[in-house]
Amino acid sequence: MGKTRTRRRARTYSRVVSGVSGRVLVVDDNKVIRQLIRVNLELEGFEVVTAADGAECLDVVNQVRPDVVTLDVVMPRLDGLRTAARLRSDPRTRNLPIVIVSACTQYEVDSGLDVGVDAFLAKPFEPSELVGIVRQLKERGGGGREAIGSECGAGGEAERAGRTGA
Repeated sequence: MGKTRTRRRARTYSRVVSGVSGRVLVVDDNKVIRQLIRVNLELEGFEVVTAADGAECLDVVNQVRPDVVTLDVVMPRLDGLRTAARLRSDPRTRNLPIVIVSACTQYEVDSGLDVGVDAFLAKPFEPSELVGIVRQLKERGGGGREAIGSECGAGGEAERAGRTGA
């Protein structure tokens, strides 16, 4: 009798850290990138929960109640921009700080600002930049919609944030 392979759904990763600085939901379809982000944030005292795509993010976000969400843009099932739009349209997650961690094309930056993304970080990134942006958003909480700096879009987000008050 032949064996059949069944692909089990990847479980979300959560590690409880004592003296935690906050909880971050990291969403990326690339396992290596998820682990890289997770390790760097945990080293700085954050508790990290992971999801492999936007659909999984929407499944777990209300269960884990993160302080910040990092989203890749290009993912299967539900991409990061549509995930951000859904998070903004839900009253429970409307003010949840969102960071796009992606290639950050001008389209991604413009679309991200249109749906209310708070910050952008271009891949490849310096871990210290990631930690700084997450910490800044965590401290600011859900208040204020001013895009935080990054190297995305050749300054386009800063220009639009200033112009629109995003």
